[in-house]
Amino acid sequence: MTNATIAAAFEQIADLLEYQGGNVFRVRAYRNAARTVEGLVEPVASVRTDPERRLTDLDGIGADLAGKIETLLDTGRLPLLEKLEHEVPAVVFDLMRVPGLGPKKVKALVDALGIASLADLETACQDGKVRGIKGFGAKTEASILDNLAFARDPERARLLWEEAEQIARGLIDWLRECPETVRAEAAGSLRRGRETVGDLDILVESGDPVPVMQRLVDWPETDEVLLRGETKTSVRGPRGLRIDLRVVAQESFGAALQYFTGSKEHNVRLRTRARDRGLSINEYGVFRLADGGGGASGPSLAGETEPEVYEAVGLPWIPPELREGRDEIELASEGRLPQLVTLADIRGDLHMHTTATDGEDTLAEMVRAARARGLAYVAITDHGKRVTMAHGLDRTRLLRQWDAVDRLNESLAADGEPPIVVLKGIEVDILEKGGLDLPDEVLARADWVVASLHYGQNQPRDRITARIVEAIENPHVSVIGHPTGRLINRRPPYDVDIEAMIEAAARTGTFLEINANPWRLDLDDRHAAAAKAAGVKIVISTDAHSTRGLDVMRCGVLQARRAGLEKGDVANTRTLAGLQKLMKQ
Repeated sequence: MTNATIAAAFEQIADLLEYQGGNVFRVRAYRNAARTVEGLVEPVASVRTDPERRLTDLDGIGADLAGKIETLLDTGRLPLLEKLEHEVPAVVFDLMRVPGLGPKKVKALVDALGIASLADLETACQDGKVRGIKGFGAKTEASILDNLAFARDPERARLLWEEAEQIARGLIDWLRECPETVRAEAAGSLRRGRETVGDLDILVESGDPVPVMQRLVDWPETDEVLLRGETKTSVRGPRGLRIDLRVVAQESFGAALQYFTGSKEHNVRLRTRARDRGLSINEYGVFRLADGGGGASGPSLAGETEPEVYEAVGLPWIPPELREGRDEIELASEGRLPQLVTLADIRGDLHMHTTATDGEDTLAEMVRAARARGLAYVAITDHGKRVTMAHGLDRTRLLRQWDAVDRLNESLAADGEPPIVVLKGIEVDILEKGGLDLPDEVLARADWVVASLHYGQNQPRDRITARIVEAIENPHVSVIGHPTGRLINRRPPYDVDIEAMIEAAARTGTFLEINANPWRLDLDDRHAAAAKAAGVKIVISTDAHSTRGLDVMRCGVLQARRAGLEKGDVANTRTLAGLQKLMKQ
């Protein structure tokens, strides 16, 4: 029972309770618990088994919620959730996949119009019936129609990379405990770092497949065995995720890892290159083609490791994140593969929140946690005043926070090595009518300004683009935060001219952000690659709202690697002095 699975169960309970009109504090407790569990780096099961810790030590987890976590860990089920699922119409879950439709609006639709399917909802919108419901209106009706295609997208059935990685990590640890397992690795889209994962491919090297296959069947998270064979077993695991386990011999492990990692397009291009050299590549190794261009013949020429598979066709090893069938084969053949940025390259985190607005931890706690992670500098970027639901900072409260930052820096400097420097920052809102929610005279005193768009996301393309370009051209804005506003599986990006945004950033020297939150990963890999090509520097930031949120930096780095970004392409790989020099340019 992974953290992601437990968090999803609590989030679903919160949705269903809210649909039923349940107590607002109870709903909030489940949502807070979901965030706490999802944000844990270690498995929640490890907390439970630690004799010196209790589940109730976790933020927001009282005795009742701790008991429910234990029930999930022990049984994989939660009676309250099953009860709620039985009480609420099944269509509710479909309707809540439509961006903008939360539990309360879904209930209004079901009660007022008897909506029983997404098709019913589409018809009701087309007939103008939705706008007549209190709290909706013509704009909401049009927005629902626009978002129905997003709700029906099969990609939304895929798990976030971080969720799938939690599952894979737990399974691989389980498989490695089997004496017959020599090594075990994840392959497929998970290893390539795709934003979402539809299934898991796991490879194990072993000379005795039978006990390894049995180990998968015996995994506590296995819900159903779909296929069981001599070299492959498939099961249904947590969150309904299909898991394919393949057991291979030592001499073929590298070839199999390459074969089951690369995208279809990458593998086709690699095999075409091999054929042009009289070779054949498959999951068992690299072989010479038989005379006349027929099948493979003779012993394997390579296959134990991935590097030797690529070397056999005259290429250096290609990082998994690049194996999407774009230009990586050409770059490799020309010796121009990028030296991809790594997590160890990151020196600072330039987007985070505290209890001053909607964060869960104080300024001092956030800085202490960043220092523990080896960061040399951070920017505290609480929300500006427009984000009222987050208790955004007005001029007076912001200046008071900056005074606190100055005092903290003084105490840190006197605290010995290694020092960490706290930058006076703010996340200003890009207003619907244009401009920013704090005046230039205040922003001029900041060390770091993130400008983000949170409201008016349904405005026309030219209007949204103009707002963002205006913010880019403001001399006090350092970076545009989560530039397209998407939430993976939850909300599509707003309609913005990304080319115009990148052009403006290149012209002004403004940075663009890869927001490392697993729900955002915004910019995506293609837009980040386009920004790099235009000479725009990227900032990878966590947008952390708690100390544990700082750990998602790895997700942002993975996204940057998929974009082909090198250390020099990322502004916050520099020392603070180097970053400040780059900002002046």
